[in-house]
Amino acid sequence: MLPTAKIGPYTLPNPLIVAPMAGVTDRPFRLLCRRMGAGLAVSEMVIADSKLWHTRKSQTRMNHEGEPEPRSVQIAGGDPEMLANAARLNAKFGAQIIDINMGCPAKKVCNKAAGSALMKDEGLVRDILKAVVAAVDIPVTLKMRTGWDREHRNAPLIARMAEDAGIQALAIHGRTRADAYKGEAEYDTIAEVKSRVGIPVFANGDINSPEQAQRVLAHTSADGLLIGRGAQGRPWIFREILHFLETGRHLPEPPVDEVEQVLSEHLQALHGFYGETMGVRIARKHVGWYLQSHDEDKQFRKRFNAIDCAMEQKDSIQQYFAGLRNGEVFAA
Repeated sequence: MLPTAKIGPYTLPNPLIVAPMAGVTDRPFRLLCRRMGAGLAVSEMVIADSKLWHTRKSQTRMNHEGEPEPRSVQIAGGDPEMLANAARLNAKFGAQIIDINMGCPAKKVCNKAAGSALMKDEGLVRDILKAVVAAVDIPVTLKMRTGWDREHRNAPLIARMAEDAGIQALAIHGRTRADAYKGEAEYDTIAEVKSRVGIPVFANGDINSPEQAQRVLAHTSADGLLIGRGAQGRPWIFREILHFLETGRHLPEPPVDEVEQVLSEHLQALHGFYGETMGVRIARKHVGWYLQSHDEDKQFRKRFNAIDCAMEQKDSIQQYFAGLRNGEVFAA
């Protein structure tokens, strides 16, 4: 039986959430994952300094037109008042949940005392949590890691701090900041957090199959799951996990025709959202993810990555799948 997932006044359709990923969870990807079964999709992080919001990157990250409710926006920074102001402004622009990023391990984020670097300064964490919660009258959530490094897994302490500050849900990636994305995620710390707080806890990290989703839920007693890299090139993972959790049976792999249709629609959405120049560039990484299990020698992807025209990208995908259906092997 699926757990019921709630964040503040919102009861989610199901407990599977698209994890925020910079450069990945843009509006086209969020909408696609929701269509494929995700109960919520969190936006890629918006930098807290509103003076930088005029840039094209920030403008696209803050575009939530046509998205189903509730709309969750992640903010990142290291200054309590700046984060509070970012929360206020995003709420004014239509955000219905504000998520604070204390999970990103990227050096360019951590070097600015943001993301998972914040977990090293528990006093600053407390100030940020209190400031953001006080700034808005919508739910505030927190995404973090298990700790700074393996000797300092302080997620349980910060979780209690977060609950006391009024945070309404937690998402925890099962690695420390020092781990980045190396090795395997551990879920014992997430289970400990869940046992210590009364607010919803969502587990994250290495959830890339229905069986793993079931194992993580059982091990942690989490209220739901955040799925990030497991959805790259496989947005149907959400319906696969839902079906397995509800029935104990596997859905068949999507047929080639459906993969082509999903990928083609995703391409079109990227071209429309970003414009041809940026859309073509951003489409390359998504196509690489979709075709990992098909184009094993990467010959097609090498050629695809040299294409600079949206129509040519569409045509090349059509030709690739036509060849796949005919049992042809692509040659560069």
